[in-house]
Amino acid sequence: MSNRKPYVRDMKRTWWKNHPFYRTYMLREATVLPLILFTLFITIGLGALVKGPEAWASWLEFMSSPVVIIINILALLGSLFHAFTFFNMMPQVMPLRFKGKPIDAKTIVLAQWAVVAFISLIVLIIV
Repeated sequence: MSNRKPYVRDMKRTWWKNHPFYRTYMLREATVLPLILFTLFITIGLGALVKGPEAWASWLEFMSSPVVIIINILALLGSLFHAFTFFNMMPQVMPLRFKGKPIDAKTIVLAQWAVVAFISLIVLIIV
């Protein structure tokens, strides 16, 4: 047996801050926190809706709190960031072809954003 020690590389807690790719990845992963709170708020709202008008009114008052509004705005921004990174990754993960020719990546990304805008418009019209 050898008396040599194996090399153990130091791993600092902030290792991800040294590279832009990892910073973006960590930011994307951190956006799940306001999304979880948003989902929890909506679930509580559904429960309040079932309980009656008084519970619904108190939930509406809770939702008008500045802290909750900020959390909801952060959740919206996090969702848009997720969509942006996913849409940009899509042409690389699943390249599409039309009549044997590859479709430009920008066209795929813009088409996805167009679908999001269209669905958002339909929801705004319905609500």
